[in-house]
Amino acid sequence: MTDVAFDKTDQAGSLPSTEKEPDDIIEENNQENLPATAAEGEGAAGGVYRYIKGDLFTSEIFKVEIQNLPKYIGFNDLKKFLNKHGVNPHKIKLFSKQMFAFVTFKNQEERDKAMKAVHGMQWKSKVLSVRLAKPKADPILKKRKQEEEAEGGQHGAKRAAGSQEGEEEEEGPLNIQIANAVTPLWNVPYEEQLKRKEKEVEGVLQKLTREIGNNNKAMLPWLFLQKEKYNKLCCPLEAIRPSPVQTEYRNKCEFVIGVGADGEDKTVGFRLGKYKGGSCAVVSPAETSHVSSEAKRVVQGFQQFIRTTPYAVYSPETYEGHWRQLTVRTSRIKQTMAIVFFNPQKLQEEEIEELKRNLRQYFTEGEGQESAITSLYFVRMGQRTSAGTEDLPCEHVTGEEWIHEELLGLKFRISPHSFFQTNTPAAEVLYSAVGEWAQLDQDSTVLDVCCGTGTIGISLAKRVKKVIGIELCQEAVEDAKANAEANGLTNVEFHCGKAEDVFPTVLNAVVSPNVTAIVDPPRAGLHSKVILAIRRAEHLKRLIYVACNAKAAMNNFTDLCRAVSNRVRGAPFRPVRAMAVDLFPQTMHCETILLFEREPCAHGKQEGAFNQKLTNLNIKLNDSALQFFSRCPKKPPRVKQTSCHI
Repeated sequence: MTDVAFDKTDQAGSLPSTEKEPDDIIEENNQENLPATAAEGEGAAGGVYRYIKGDLFTSEIFKVEIQNLPKYIGFNDLKKFLNKHGVNPHKIKLFSKQMFAFVTFKNQEERDKAMKAVHGMQWKSKVLSVRLAKPKADPILKKRKQEEEAEGGQHGAKRAAGSQEGEEEEEGPLNIQIANAVTPLWNVPYEEQLKRKEKEVEGVLQKLTREIGNNNKAMLPWLFLQKEKYNKLCCPLEAIRPSPVQTEYRNKCEFVIGVGADGEDKTVGFRLGKYKGGSCAVVSPAETSHVSSEAKRVVQGFQQFIRTTPYAVYSPETYEGHWRQLTVRTSRIKQTMAIVFFNPQKLQEEEIEELKRNLRQYFTEGEGQESAITSLYFVRMGQRTSAGTEDLPCEHVTGEEWIHEELLGLKFRISPHSFFQTNTPAAEVLYSAVGEWAQLDQDSTVLDVCCGTGTIGISLAKRVKKVIGIELCQEAVEDAKANAEANGLTNVEFHCGKAEDVFPTVLNAVVSPNVTAIVDPPRAGLHSKVILAIRRAEHLKRLIYVACNAKAAMNNFTDLCRAVSNRVRGAPFRPVRAMAVDLFPQTMHCETILLFEREPCAHGKQEGAFNQKLTNLNIKLNDSALQFFSRCPKKPPRVKQTSCHI
């Protein structure tokens, strides 16, 4: 979950420059409960900054600007630098070309500590400067204010409305607009979609190839051969595997509740744009291609119900109202779970209980029966008052506690918060590929990291000696244990906790001649502690990384392959195979599988093997090749030069 109301992702103005020391700045700022002058001429409680309220959490309140940063540093460089000096940021927005960054914190104490620690510190010959920064303006209110100022008065507002109508006419009907927003490739032939996705993954491998060369010079001879074989890539990129179904494939959808783009109140669907882009308009999913007919039926029934209630939709502008979100999960065996998110505001407990009774009656005995919901939950989703991101408790209203799914001939139960791949037929393709690449036998031990409901590990369990799963969500761990039992498996165990906390202990306790790790982390990738633990565990020879965002996981890939250092111990890995699997037709997203294997021998032996390969392949090096290898730790053997180009 992000900060209150919206995610802050663009530049926000900083406070006027000051020569005062951090202690002086902090002391002045502590006289108020907000950053100094949140907006000139505007109180923080009103205007474009009114989302900042004393009883709600937003890290924008505790925001600083770090100036004079060194050139060519990245997000992770800055994060590691801050952590090294005892600073724990909540969010970082880096503007590398301008050499400054905005950093937010969970509370005033951490912000003040950071200002004292970093201000005046030297980093790569640059002396850092820290000053308070004002919060980002509410995007919708800012956009509205700009329109009013540009047009001027009521007459201008009418003209603006007319202009907006003209723009909508140019953009086309609402069903086309929402299709462009949520399934941007809906009108692109599927074969072309696959080519585009494969090209994206190829770009990721090209970057990884460069990163390996920059961070592990000892791998350059091997990398040279790989690039010769695989069209300048560090490993072969196999043909993308398509999704067996291209429409109505999503088994989980999250729908917002708001004012419709057509003016209808209490509309359930998808937003046309993002809040940070200044848009809250909602469009029904009725004509979207990726949502199942079962989910659409639930949306329609639920929309009818909330329109009969006296409760308003929640407004991210004013923080008033109640109805917030509807999540629908479906399965191939015709089970449907609905999770209703409701802001109780100041309603009495009796009113909320009555609302839950009405929901139960509507979906079990009333018109909502047609929605065929088999499991119904209610979640109280108020404003955040702290930086915690834990899952909100789900109150079971009616039906079964879980839905069930079948995958690769196995049975799985799924709880409200548990992770399960959103495209079940394509997930079967993905997990089958993982099984092919893992090279398992009856002596193998599989470490299933970020295992969710245990799908990958359980699908491989009958082929190996032991499966150990690690998962953060307690609900998912309980599901995974139940799934192992339901499928008659006794060689599977699951641990609940953060991967960075649990994985090192579990890994060190494993005694097996054949250990394979399979990781399927969230979009941000694995914590660096997990990568470092993998590197240190020399008995772990093979790793399969399933990335839903390969670009975001690039730092993980690089750390697996980088040279040994004081921070990174243990022989590096090499990428051996890569492939994309399309789990998200009609969008640019796909899953990427990378197989990494531990570097087999020391550099001297690698060079000898490389030299032998040169002889076997009868490759002759010209001057440019000799220059290339002069950057290696050891010089290559002298060979006869010809005009062969690399």
